[in-house]
Amino acid sequence: MIRSPVNPWPWSLKLGFNQGEVLEGVQRQLVCAGQTAVDANGNPQHPGDMRKQFVLALDNLEAVLSAAGMGLAHITRLNVYTTDMDEALKHFDVLGSRMGPAAVAPPMTVLGVTRLAIPPLLIELEATAAS
Repeated sequence: MIRSPVNPWPWSLKLGFNQGEVLEGVQRQLVCAGQTAVDANGNPQHPGDMRKQFVLALDNLEAVLSAAGMGLAHITRLNVYTTDMDEALKHFDVLGSRMGPAAVAPPMTVLGVTRLAIPPLLIELEATAAS
């Protein structure tokens, strides 16, 4: 797969994402359900701790990707849903520390929501990946 970033403006690069990407030579696509801070039985973890929830949601997203034979470098779109935008943005370095080494800056949307499906979850990551 060849990824070509599309950035008519450079401001988003400082935040770690491209405005768009042209994908060529895609053979497989994976659409992931939103991943949150739950254990293997679906029980919410780390109530009230955005950073720990962010880390576990990323771990869970990586587990789904891995089960499909992919990794973070295969993400072509990432949506982040959070119940506390200011708190989530304080911990975006968690995302950068994992996406940076994967050398990927997929188009991203970050949305504040009133709540997620399972209280007390604070953040949810929804990705599309391709290889």
